[in-house]
Amino acid sequence: MDTTNETPFSSILSPQKAEMFENRLSKVFKHKNKIAKKQNITCWRVYDHDLPEFPFCIDLYEDKVYLAEYQRRHQMTEEQHTQWLEACVQLISQHLGVVNENIFIKERKRKANRNDQYEKTGDTKQYFTVMENGLKFLINLTDYLDTGLFLDHRITRQMVRAEAEEKRVLNLFAYTGSFSVYAAAGKAARVTTVDLSKTYLQWAQDNFSINLLKNTNNFQFIHADVKQYVKTLPPDSFDLVIMDPPTFSNSKRMKNILDIQRDHVELLNDVLKALPIGGVIYFSTNFTRFVIDTKNIQALVIKNITKATTPFDFEGKLKRWCYRMVK
Repeated sequence: MDTTNETPFSSILSPQKAEMFENRLSKVFKHKNKIAKKQNITCWRVYDHDLPEFPFCIDLYEDKVYLAEYQRRHQMTEEQHTQWLEACVQLISQHLGVVNENIFIKERKRKANRNDQYEKTGDTKQYFTVMENGLKFLINLTDYLDTGLFLDHRITRQMVRAEAEEKRVLNLFAYTGSFSVYAAAGKAARVTTVDLSKTYLQWAQDNFSINLLKNTNNFQFIHADVKQYVKTLPPDSFDLVIMDPPTFSNSKRMKNILDIQRDHVELLNDVLKALPIGGVIYFSTNFTRFVIDTKNIQALVIKNITKATTPFDFEGKLKRWCYRMVK
């Protein structure tokens, strides 16, 4: 790709369109970068489909950029699209101050959900370490649709750490275990991490290792189908539970299909049975049309904390729900 200071305009990316993208990118980056620096945040979302002509999600991971192009119908040939994308990358490189070699590009389906995190797209095994609130996390910007760290739950993770001391913590659908790391750093008495993928459980263990969290007696990593696993939990076995499931999953490794709208009441009630009175669940879903069935969930308190857990870089763009429930 062109690494000069001159933007590689072509007939595909006209100067007028380029200027429009530049202005928007410059404006949002300048505004958000001030907030990020003030809050000492180095991994944050810069841009999310702000302009329909530029359907990108741009995440900054310290000195690297994860650029996801949302799948769409365009009138460009493959060669024209490549030229257009190269021109856009050059603009992103200039305005974010990130060299082209550190910009990682993925195409993303418009209606992607967190079940897509299990879809492998490469095999470079290239991992980078980033910091968030004093903790280290491994990210991979090439091999999967998601990077290993969901930036939209930055505040929720802090809530879990603040509440975890001396608690028995259960992290379900744990992915790479970022909530588990926060709980362990918050001096939880025990942290149990459960996921269907052995790959992600190993990733979670690696995240524990780089944070020097090695008390193997108190940190468990369980490979299981969560829908089946929660039915085996004895009463009063956990105090604090994090549940961030995919919207839908029909993985061959699961006994039954997971549909979070249909199944959330059963899942939550199974977990509530394993909590003492006063036990807490943090429940999140990125199903945009989700409707919570409060009448049939056996919790004393169900509080919508979506707004309270929305970071500055996701305001007006967040497409997930988050609830705090108390038994």
